[in-house]
Amino acid sequence: MNNLILCIKHQMEINFINLETAIKTYDRNSLLCGAYAWRYVYHTIHSCDKWFINPFDYKEPDFHSENMDNPDIPCNIILTDSELLSYLEKVKNKVFKYLDNLNDEDLYKYPPECKYTVLELILGQFRHMMFHTGMLNGITISEKGKFPMFAGLATEKYQKDVLFDE
Repeated sequence: MNNLILCIKHQMEINFINLETAIKTYDRNSLLCGAYAWRYVYHTIHSCDKWFINPFDYKEPDFHSENMDNPDIPCNIILTDSELLSYLEKVKNKVFKYLDNLNDEDLYKYPPECKYTVLELILGQFRHMMFHTGMLNGITISEKGKFPMFAGLATEKYQKDVLFDE
């Protein structure tokens, strides 16, 4: 039985929905600690891409440049929201393919050359993705006076085409 894996998959679906909504509602050029908001979006997606499975067995995406995932360090590459959403979709597919090949017992194991268990890596990305999604939504609420829609446990009630809770 893979009851824990099924729970993780469901919760990750919610996280991906909420991050996608944040991307569709935020002002990409808002400044957060001196960096454009889109850099935090990339940072969040990249972190999930790298750290959800095994950060010590990871290949950077072709468009990545050194330190691009660190919003504190300027970079010359600018990704559009369309590119960010495309990257998010690729990471989502990668994460679900990975989860489809796990069983509950695997959560206690250590990936090769990694000092964190599979469960620790997954929980770390839950925390990280939720933190930055909340940060982006807070900026949107502050600047637009509107509350971005979010998916909760009952994702079947979530209306993907509705971006704001009005």
